[in-house]
Amino acid sequence: MKIALVQSNPTVNDFAGNSALIRRGAEEARRRGAELAVFTELCLCGYPPRDLVEKPSFLEDNRKALERLARSLPLPAIVGFVGRSGDDTGKQAMNCLALLADGAIRFEQAKRLLPTYDVFDEARNFAPARSQCTFPFCGSQLALTICEDCWNDKTFWERRLYDCDPIEELVGQGADLLINISASPFSLGKRRLRREMLQALARRHRLPVAMANQVGGSDSLIFDGSSLGVDPTGRVAAQAFSFAEDLVLFDTATGQGEIHPQPEEGIEEAFEALRLGTRDYVHKCGFRQVLVGLSGGIDSSVTAALAVASLGADNVLGVAMPGPYSSRHSFEDAQALARNLGIRFLTLDVRELYQAYRQALAEPFRDRPDNVTEENLQARIRGNLLMALSNKFGSLVLSTGNKSELAVGYSTLYGDLAGGLAVISDVPKMMIYDLGRYLNREREIIPENCFRKPPSAELRPDQTDQDSLPPYDLLDEILKSYIEDWETAPAIARRLHAPLERVREVVERVDRSEYKRYQAPPGLKITSKAFGLGRRFPIAQRYTSPEGKGEK
Repeated sequence: MKIALVQSNPTVNDFAGNSALIRRGAEEARRRGAELAVFTELCLCGYPPRDLVEKPSFLEDNRKALERLARSLPLPAIVGFVGRSGDDTGKQAMNCLALLADGAIRFEQAKRLLPTYDVFDEARNFAPARSQCTFPFCGSQLALTICEDCWNDKTFWERRLYDCDPIEELVGQGADLLINISASPFSLGKRRLRREMLQALARRHRLPVAMANQVGGSDSLIFDGSSLGVDPTGRVAAQAFSFAEDLVLFDTATGQGEIHPQPEEGIEEAFEALRLGTRDYVHKCGFRQVLVGLSGGIDSSVTAALAVASLGADNVLGVAMPGPYSSRHSFEDAQALARNLGIRFLTLDVRELYQAYRQALAEPFRDRPDNVTEENLQARIRGNLLMALSNKFGSLVLSTGNKSELAVGYSTLYGDLAGGLAVISDVPKMMIYDLGRYLNREREIIPENCFRKPPSAELRPDQTDQDSLPPYDLLDEILKSYIEDWETAPAIARRLHAPLERVREVVERVDRSEYKRYQAPPGLKITSKAFGLGRRFPIAQRYTSPEGKGEK
């Protein structure tokens, strides 16, 4: 059978727009000779719909849109949608797929395995399928599954999350072609893991496997597409682009297909993911233009360059806000960056405003020495100015804090945390430098001085980040070990040959900063464990493990 794997970029709750994408993909599939078009998980309503599924009108809209779609498609297609469970108790919604052919809904199947780890919370929203069955089509017996249903192969995973294996059961019913529709979020290394898992599945069951995966940004999540067709030997026969809408053909009889180029793992895929996530968040939230506060540092420079790559220079405004401790070279670096990017550049001097704040607070602060309070005043003045520009111009503010800073609370509430999207909040500091070098691969965009000078918030004389934090190369290693790998402070200290007290201090700062992260803008997820949806800790807690102070 000649299958078209169609990865489109849906928007949650946009039934008209998503239906148009599906019809357009089906038309192209028919024109190119496909017998079946395979779309992605919940492509009709967008993924993830979260608590929208609690609204009866949302479920009704899904059904009506599916029926309209069935009448209008030019060839058979598999489409994801939200269906009703039909039960009097439990969840009213199910994560479903439908095979549409000859103007009607010919077959429906619900997702059986509902993930609740990391960013997923599907058991909150959906009822699971009690059973699944194959479906005969075009001389094949199809095993039709949805995303997680194919992620429980006992021969691939060292530890499985579920008792049952839907693929194994469907193959036992006589399936000779495995088709999976997915909305599998991106993280670094995930494309390779997904490919290897599907290859192992094909080899184990000696059957062709076709997987269509969603592409695009949806709030914090980024979907990379990278749809795959794998032959029974595990050879990749078809692969769609990553981070772009695409359609590729996969002939399951001959094992032939189209393979489109892929970005390299690491910095290139991180850049493509952040570019896509930024563009879609801005546009899907109804904005066209963005604001970035430019400090002359590497973080704001990378954020602004990503904004231009995502939205175009005409839609980005850089704002420099020099204060009492800002260096001349920082302002000049911000100017040079704006010039290199071709973006509009605005200067708002905050020194007089800062002195006005100091004067207003002089009496209540009398006889108290300056401390972090005065530093935070400067950051909050800048945050207020950016939000005022946002209100007046209808532009979205992009905050510029990285993952390392967010982890240890090296940021100011209502100051540098102000904004509508935290573009680099899941990018560790050392990776920021790598992204900067990648952005400069063809010409200098980010001034060389941004890479060489010691990182500094410039909120007091001669301040550097390392006055308060370990060197960033060590800090990033500690943070990855603690946040992503769940290691304890003693284990981290031993492995990194680092002072235990230094590691414990970092761990304690991570735990104490949860309240700040709860109030931070949403960020784009690119690592295996990002702050936000995928890491949910209480703010008010008190626990010290027997392994040592600060272990939580």
